[in-house]
Amino acid sequence: MPSSFLDFSVQIALLFLSATFLITVFKVIKGPTLPDRVLALDLLVAAAIGFTAVLGIKTGFTLYLDIAIALGLVGFLATVAFARFILARGQTEETEGGDVQPSIEAKEIVTESKAPAQKQTASKKTSTKRTSAPKPKTKKASTPRKTTPKAKS
Repeated sequence: MPSSFLDFSVQIALLFLSATFLITVFKVIKGPTLPDRVLALDLLVAAAIGFTAVLGIKTGFTLYLDIAIALGLVGFLATVAFARFILARGQTEETEGGDVQPSIEAKEIVTESKAPAQKQTASKKTSTKRTSAPKPKTKKASTPRKTTPKAKS
């Protein structure tokens, strides 16, 4: 009885994971915005981890669990890379015509990043208005060191 219950549970888990995989692939293709697609790709990685874990349980090989752990690490790094790409791009919302509108957060980030550049240009303008440059400080001349000849060996 326990082995038949385990086989039944594995089949149900594979069925649900297959349905999740298909729905998520549809979301990756059809997703309205780029962050939705990135989230769907992250869910695909989670479904693949589930597949490998269930196959590890079904076959009894522990190697599948190591593969699932490695896949989780790679999936995490890919999600972070995609998130940084979206943040650097600053575009998250698409309109009906396919044009991308920057989000409010992205507009704030862009204005904050431009503020230091404006300060630098302002400081350059003030530095060009100076009539004379400050004189560099000079060191007092020190007496030269006396060197002693080394003994020949």
